[in-house]
Amino acid sequence: MEEKHIGPSRGLVPGQKKVLSLLAAYQKGSVVSRTIINNREGTVTIFAFDEGEGLSEHTAPFDALVHILEGRAEITISGKTSIIEQGEAIILPAGRPHAVKALSRFKMLLTIIRTM
Repeated sequence: MEEKHIGPSRGLVPGQKKVLSLLAAYQKGSVVSRTIINNREGTVTIFAFDEGEGLSEHTAPFDALVHILEGRAEITISGKTSIIEQGEAIILPAGRPHAVKALSRFKMLLTIIRTM
């Protein structure tokens, strides 16, 4: 499978530096996402959450790393809630229910590595 990246018109070009938090803009009452890398080994996606928005509880088949780029989020994993702020990260374990809620507007980098 061919590796896919955001092209020049989408904001990130392989080999060129970019401020990650600028790749997804806030939209009132919404969660915005922009995938940077998507291939069979995994994905890297930037999310921008408006205050009060979130992702309802769900599970995923692979571990995921959430790194907060700006703002504050409440992340619940298997019923345990953590407040995560800019510069902090947390792993969402595979197969365990998790949810995300924006305590303020926030942006996160989500990295998923798929095991083979």
